[in-house]
Amino acid sequence: MGWPGIVVLGFAIGFAGWLLHPMRRAAGPAGRALMLSIVAALAGAALAKAAGRATGLFYDGELLEWPVCTAVAFVFVAVLLALRARR
Repeated sequence: MGWPGIVVLGFAIGFAGWLLHPMRRAAGPAGRALMLSIVAALAGAALAKAAGRATGLFYDGELLEWPVCTAVAFVFVAVLLALRARR
């Protein structure tokens, strides 16, 4: 999964995380919260990919790359929406 795969994964996880999060209505205007969740998912997936390659946990295209990048992206979106809803 190269960097284009990370971008597609980030968009999908950002939208799905925003749509399914129970506190999305309290997180502010829909457009801004959606864009922030997509950016957070992109950042989380890219960070997981870079950290996994730097530590040698996985290399480009290995099976472990998808679940790790997906899980970290979901965590970033959940934390972002929860923190925005607390304001």
